[in-house]
Amino acid sequence: MGLFDFFKKKETAPEAQEALEKGLEKTKEGFLSKITKAVAGKSTVDDDVLDNLEEVLVTSDVGVSTTLKIIDRIQARVAKDKYLSTSELNHLLRDEIQLLLAENNSNDFRSFEYGDHKPYVIMVVGVNGVGKTTTIGKLAHKLKAEGLKVVLGAADTFRAAAVEQIKLWGERVGVRVVAQAMGSDPASVAFDTLQSAVANNEDVVIIDTAGRLHNKVGLMNELGKIKNVMQKVIPNAPHEILLVLDGSTGQNAFEQCKQFTEATDVNALAITKLDGTAKGGVVIGISDQFKIPVKYIGVGEKVDDLQLFDKKDFVNSLFN
Repeated sequence: MGLFDFFKKKETAPEAQEALEKGLEKTKEGFLSKITKAVAGKSTVDDDVLDNLEEVLVTSDVGVSTTLKIIDRIQARVAKDKYLSTSELNHLLRDEIQLLLAENNSNDFRSFEYGDHKPYVIMVVGVNGVGKTTTIGKLAHKLKAEGLKVVLGAADTFRAAAVEQIKLWGERVGVRVVAQAMGSDPASVAFDTLQSAVANNEDVVIIDTAGRLHNKVGLMNELGKIKNVMQKVIPNAPHEILLVLDGSTGQNAFEQCKQFTEATDVNALAITKLDGTAKGGVVIGISDQFKIPVKYIGVGEKVDDLQLFDKKDFVNSLFN
């Protein structure tokens, strides 16, 4: 049994589904009301409806390129069937969004294989203010609750608040934190954390990093150095580079994703703060545009409100 086989979850617990639906409420209300207006007075899907639907998707922060892809697919369906009623549009739209997420490996992770890396090393990246440290704390809580030994590395040494925050989260969820003095070399913190994890036979290492988008070259060099130093302890580390994005920032999240994917090998996304926004469409657009799976979504402030992403549950919560 692989280290992370707990991700092969049984059916979503009712309370988790309820939290998801509540968290996506604003996005759903905005999305469905716009679609209702887009088809008002129409019985069949025609060019006017498609034009209106295009506007709905773009203004819901799905992104232009992803919107055009969805519209093209619906147009192809209309051309094939010769007739598509507006009442069928919601079902078709739901299917196309779910298909897009599947194409980008944004699965439900119930069958996602991590292999048997021990310790499994996650390097977390993202700009300040997106909920990076909170996401790390909530993820540590989730992993510990499954019986895994977790250690956090406070490698964002440029902000005293960042080190203190991660220490507080460590205390709150009951996991160990490796930290050095403010201004220390982040790579040194990462090195110490991995050595410590190996010595203590821990299962998961989560490394925080500085959220500075000063310039792409500087960011690339900084993250590259941390990776190189970690690989002196564990050759293939990090096994996961998790980019945290604030879902409430809409199009800014696309730009941040572009910057970080150009600077390092991001292979998973966590999209936070979806409970306070109507911009949940970014989940669909970012995953499609950058071909990176969404792995976690934040749908509330409680420690349990970081959820493993399930494309079917997500899409159903938007349309039900």
